[in-house]
Amino acid sequence: MVLDVAFEPAEMASDARCVFCAIVRGDAPAEIVLDDPAGIAFLDRRPLLPGHVLLVPRQHVATLPDLPVADVGPLFALAQRLTRAVPQATGGDGAFVAINNVVSQSVPHLHVHVVPRRHDDRLFSRNLAWTRRPYRDDEQMRQVAAAIRAALGDNRLSV
Repeated sequence: MVLDVAFEPAEMASDARCVFCAIVRGDAPAEIVLDDPAGIAFLDRRPLLPGHVLLVPRQHVATLPDLPVADVGPLFALAQRLTRAVPQATGGDGAFVAINNVVSQSVPHLHVHVVPRRHDDRLFSRNLAWTRRPYRDDEQMRQVAAAIRAALGDNRLSV
């Protein structure tokens, strides 16, 4: 999906080495489900469950404490929308929402995980290790992304 929002360079502070900044700039491929001035959400390439979305602020900040206070509310309004839309789009019963700060943070750019959950999904094993469940193929990934975009377009989801 092509980004359709125009920003001035100062509004898009980025790190040239950061893969999430490259996605924000449109320089790296991603299955984008939400494109907003406050942030961009896209499907995780290594999902815990199909429909696992990552929400990132447009500006490069490494962790939640680095995000300017004025940007916290707008970013979390998007997280709230995604927390409604992702389970709706994937047939989930709810969602797991998480942020890693430094520890277990595979990309040092703030990102909010929104993972669809079902009561019987067995996401956590007995030792609390994550079990990743990849997409069957790119077509399944595109279909899940389209379903999430459609759910976000539902007027009942507006913030």
